[in-house]
Amino acid sequence: MSAPLALDEFDHRLLELLQRDADATLSALGDAVGLSASAVQRRIKRYRESGLMRQVAVLNPAMLGNVTLAAVLVALERESARHHAAFYARMRSAPEVQQCYVLAGEWDYLVILATTGLPHTREVAERLFGSDETLKRYETRMVFEPIKLGLHLPTRPPAARRKK
Repeated sequence: MSAPLALDEFDHRLLELLQRDADATLSALGDAVGLSASAVQRRIKRYRESGLMRQVAVLNPAMLGNVTLAAVLVALERESARHHAAFYARMRSAPEVQQCYVLAGEWDYLVILATTGLPHTREVAERLFGSDETLKRYETRMVFEPIKLGLHLPTRPPAARRKK
């Protein structure tokens, strides 16, 4: 993992705006934060080169009509670095794994799957979790309705955000 990028007030404000609309023009972004378009362009280039930011298309699952989300709780039987590394690799390589988190407590991982329906969800769960002897157990919970989907990340603590 890389060290955090040093960010100043302009960076924080610019990153907030970019998370809302990455299609905003350099001029509009510059006007909003008080920088020239070329200064904004240099900062965005720095974000990309450092790995802080990348641009992707975010699709609205409601508009696709065939997206099924599932939350899978996973507990490993064996706690070794090799088993965790194999699990990480399997999760990272599966296109249906939208998110995967290490948890504290009874469960070791939370995996969010995005599939095209219940049969696809079952097939993916069996492929990813069903034949792994290092898994103690897993439980799949179907998502009936997403209340909020988001990708926004805070760039600083709330107290620092208020001191503008």
